[in-house]
This record gives sequence, C-alpha cells and structure tokens, in this order.
Amino acid sequence: MNEVKSALEIAAVDDSKFVLLSVVGSVFCCGLDFDIIVKHLKYNRKRASVKLEDTIKNFVNFFIVFMKPVIVSVKGPAIGLGASILPLCDVVWANEKAWFQTPYTRFGQSPDGCSTITFPKIMGRAAANEMLINGWKMNAQEACDKGLVSQVFWSETFTQEVMVRIQITSCNSFVLENSKALVCYNMNVELKQANERECEVLKKIWASAQGMEYMLKYVQNKIDAF
Repeated sequence: MNEVKSALEIAAVDDSKFVLLSVVGSVFCCGLDFDIIVKHLKYNRKRASVKLEDTIKNFVNFFIVFMKPVIVSVKGPAIGLGASILPLCDVVWANEKAWFQTPYTRFGQSPDGCSTITFPKIMGRAAANEMLINGWKMNAQEACDKGLVSQVFWSETFTQEVMVRIQITSCNSFVLENSKALVCYNMNVELKQANERECEVLKKIWASAQGMEYMLKYVQNKIDAF
C-alpha cells in the first residue's frame, strides 16, 4: 500500500495526464495479507492495530483526493481491498477471466475501501450486501452489469483493447483534472467519512481478543488446506 501510494504521489506532480493501474501476471490483487497482519498483531495488538488503521486510511484517502484520472485494467481475481478500491477509480476495464469478491466476514473482518458507501450506490443495497456480507464471488460480466466494471474484453486481446481505448492522452490536463473534480465534488466528503468509520471498526476488531482469535483460525485453516 505504501509503495502504491508513493507511486501516486510522484504521478500527482509529474507531467503525466492520467494513471494506468495494472499488474504483471494473472492476479490483480488478493487484498490484505492476513499472515502479515497476524504477525504484527501478535506482539502489540493495540499499537499494531493503530498503525495498520493509519496505513489503510491514508492509502484509501489518497485515492479519494487524487486529482488525475485513474484507469484500472483488471486481469484475474480482485479480492477484498483489491475490489473495494475500484469504485474510487475513474474507469475500470476487465478481461473475461477476472472475478471480484469481498469475503470480509469469512476473514473475521469488516468492509474497507469506502465500499459501505460505494457498493450500495453502484449496485444497489441487496447486491452490495451479497458482496460485503455474504461474500458473493462476482464474475466479470456480472461486475459489468452491476456497474463495478466499465467494460469487459477477451483475455487474448485484453492489453491491445486497453491501449486502444486510452484516448485521453490527447486531452488537455487542465480539462481532465477539472472534469474529474466536478464529478467527485459532492462525494469526497462522504467518502472520507466512510473511510474513517470503516478503519475505526477495523482497528477495534484487530485490537480485540475475539478478532485476533478469528484471524488466527483463518490463517491456520489456510495453512492446513495448503
């Protein structure tokens, strides 16, 4: 998260007109690494939970306030924060093999990435609850139908399709940034408040004995399955 945030900080002040967020390989993002989180929380739960909260909150807030357009190309799975961050970006393209899941309750976690606000607004409350509470695994076409994804392309030609559709390179930077600002103007305060609430709940879960026990159980089950 800190590395992505640092890259965005550089992009915010250089002469680029937009950011293309993509990956090398077949997985877009698996979300938070609970093995690492558990290791941090084992030693000083209260202190580590505050640090983790600040890291996630700052990461998400940077997407909220980032002025240049962010285009995302999703290949493969986007899980947890990797899926919840997508509505904070401006254009999301996916190949047909991509899928999206936010199985927070299975991890003993609560939603993040402002998804408690963005998901209900984008896909309706019922579908948002299926994602955030029930852990619905949504395929690329379903994500497109629900508004989480802009367009879906074939895997074989995905990169070419993305590059062809990036037409804003010829646009004026001033126009791009101000157009985005107008679209986001009424949402930013609400998104920041949602991020604050979500991170506060996560901190409470991480600092609690019950939350720690559930995460340890999840990590152990994953090890046993492996």
